[in-house]
Amino acid sequence: MISQTKTSSINQEILKLAIPSILANITVPLVGMVDIAIVGHISDATSIGGIAIGTMLFDLLYWNFSFLRVGTGGLTAQAYGKGDTQAQISHLIIGIRNAIVISLIIWLLQWWFVDIVLYFVPCTKQVAEFANRYFFIRIWAAPATLSLMVLKGWYIGMQNSIIPMICDITVNVVNMLASFILAIYTPLCIIGVAYGTVIAQYVGLIVALVPLKYVLRKSQFAHTLTCHSILTSIFALHHNATKAEQKQSTPLNLLLFIRSSCMLAIYVGFTSLTSLYGDESLAIGTIMMKLFMLFSYLIDGFAYAGEALTGRFIGAGNYQKLVQSTKALIIWTLGISLLFTILFTFGGKWMFSLMTSSIEIIEHSQPYLPWLIAMPIFGCFAFMWDGIFEGATSGKYLMLCMLYSLIGFFGCFYALKDSIGIQAIYVSYFAHLLIRALYLTFKYPTILHKV
Repeated sequence: MISQTKTSSINQEILKLAIPSILANITVPLVGMVDIAIVGHISDATSIGGIAIGTMLFDLLYWNFSFLRVGTGGLTAQAYGKGDTQAQISHLIIGIRNAIVISLIIWLLQWWFVDIVLYFVPCTKQVAEFANRYFFIRIWAAPATLSLMVLKGWYIGMQNSIIPMICDITVNVVNMLASFILAIYTPLCIIGVAYGTVIAQYVGLIVALVPLKYVLRKSQFAHTLTCHSILTSIFALHHNATKAEQKQSTPLNLLLFIRSSCMLAIYVGFTSLTSLYGDESLAIGTIMMKLFMLFSYLIDGFAYAGEALTGRFIGAGNYQKLVQSTKALIIWTLGISLLFTILFTFGGKWMFSLMTSSIEIIEHSQPYLPWLIAMPIFGCFAFMWDGIFEGATSGKYLMLCMLYSLIGFFGCFYALKDSIGIQAIYVSYFAHLLIRALYLTFKYPTILHKV
């Protein structure tokens, strides 16, 4: 009876953190789907490819800086478990400060960055021109986007997934509405989807900043935070970001940066390799990746719960609850993957047809639908372990995991491309998911040793 009560309590904590994250995350791929669907219904495969390359350019930037969310969330969760208010505040300050500095650097290097990337990414002139226009509009949202990463990670570390949910839903709803209105009803036409994203990011930043004073109401620093000048107040508190927190965050962020770069190389590799087979193959691969992400963003809700709880229980030194939460997360992850396997089996073609009205693209996508069905099986544990290791701030193993996965991805492709053609790209993508799942499963005992 006691064991059942403890299990029930852990499940409640997981759902309390996971459900808001799921509700928020499920809107993230929907935004990309709406952008592609808008372009897919009012233009052609070239424009879909342009969106894919343009999105990839931002992934090259923002995914590399995902440590702003991951590192902040894990370190804050451990500080929360210890009851260390000073460290909680310090990790927020360090994260926001890093986000602003990185944004300024991005603005300075934006033209050089685009030229270099497009030089190495094979695509038609028309696709490249659209990607350029898309990028140079969306880049102005960099400070909002990166600051939002920090704030969402910090709120999750503070065991609060409601505020990130509100932020994400606000951003994504505004994005969808603004993109649709600007693309369909204004002279901006297709490029309106880029302006819609910029508007949405700054609206989301405002929504994320407003509740800070409420969350910090018990802190000795709360009186310095005001709704009309929160960013100024945060920078005024920089002296509270102690050397101890700096020493914690800097090496962790470096490892997570390398890890994100490897992850991004796989995603970019998928997009650029499919582009070698023509605009139609690029369009199919883009839609397939968006549908893959539909599952991964949902399962990430449980990964966020794992991050928050793992960091908290390690900080509190609670071995028993750490093990219980991991077991419960495995069960939830398997259940979600089964539901998505059924969904993709019976609704995969229909979901694909929602993304484009092109009969040729829909028909030529059929040989790739089995990969969509296999996605939940291959991907569920890879995503779940990510959250647990992030909460444990195990940057070394997260980095090594993605490094091995990167080698596996490109190794599989070049070994198989001559024999099975474009299907080698999909085999390689799923091989990297399997490597991630197996490696982190093997390394899980190292997390238990932290308690």
